[in-house]
Amino acid sequence: MRGASGIGRRSVLLAGATALLARGARADDGTVTDAIGRKVPLKGPAQRIMLGFNYEEFTAVAGPAGWDKVVGFSKTLWSGWRPSIYARYLKPIPRLAELPDVGNTDDNTFSLERVLSLRPDLVILAEWSFKTLAEPVRQMEALGIPVMVIDYNAEIPERHVASTLALGRATGHEDRARVLATLYTDKMADIARRVGQPATKPKAYVELGQGGAATIGNTYTTGMWGRLLEFAGAENIAAGRIPGAWGPLNPEYVLAANPAAIFIAGSSWVGRPNAVLTGYDADIATTRARLAPYAQRQGWPELTAIRNGQLFAIEHGLCRALFDYTATYYLAQQLYPDRFADIDPVGELRQYHERFLPVTFEGTWMARLTPRAT
Repeated sequence: MRGASGIGRRSVLLAGATALLARGARADDGTVTDAIGRKVPLKGPAQRIMLGFNYEEFTAVAGPAGWDKVVGFSKTLWSGWRPSIYARYLKPIPRLAELPDVGNTDDNTFSLERVLSLRPDLVILAEWSFKTLAEPVRQMEALGIPVMVIDYNAEIPERHVASTLALGRATGHEDRARVLATLYTDKMADIARRVGQPATKPKAYVELGQGGAATIGNTYTTGMWGRLLEFAGAENIAAGRIPGAWGPLNPEYVLAANPAAIFIAGSSWVGRPNAVLTGYDADIATTRARLAPYAQRQGWPELTAIRNGQLFAIEHGLCRALFDYTATYYLAQQLYPDRFADIDPVGELRQYHERFLPVTFEGTWMARLTPRAT
């Protein structure tokens, strides 16, 4: 697959998702297939769930009432990382405030003892946590506690579908999960069709805006923004230039590559006063004010992207979510405006909220530094 390019690679990735959607996650042997192809014993909906990540995806599939079956979760990854988002979900799901925190792998606070004390009949982990917790997973499974892996970070469509169908099976909401998985697959297929196989791909660069313009933030190659740039038909200037899936790119190389579009990934991080602010609580003026210093970085005023007004802010949480097709639409629309002229990415995100999430959509999630002249 690594050797495939353009529409060929995108078609291969989507073909796996489509095939899985046709088969479904349920197996005749009383198991469910998780995101990485493991057969997890699950004869019926779980009654006592420990949830490690992807809280919005869980809520989209199971609804607020689905949290009645959750006995513990990795709370800090939500309440600590993005408290403004957590606070919004706390209103329709007040149970969140009372649920035990089992810790997490990001800061090495995950407690197997705490998990076991909650007597879960299913543990749901993100793939990156699952890899870190090899020994605790072995112990849990030895005690008869199934561990199911979900993965939206890799940005592999088949894993998106597998994760969503597995969540549906685990919570007893298989029909709703299928609707969500079908919506995602259809939207990504539409993006691939519109992008097609361009003769020349526009160069694009994504940088994490957590530290502000004075800090060189991570960029992405495989997974997350790297994969979404690929689906959007971009030539990712970071491809092959950094070790691993993410990391900072040499500033001199960014100047030499001269991208046609630059996307700074923002969010509502705590204790990051210079970060590009996006999300529910961000107004457009603040987002643009935080984004503006990037256009003045050394050498950046001469970049094609800056000279043509192609500097954008985009919510970082959109690169690892079931509704990330909305961000992919936005990326592609800036690169191929004629092919996506009829698409409203923000409207797509609003509709997703209205259909599947219990919180009101508002704020600034995607924005150009300089508004287009009308």
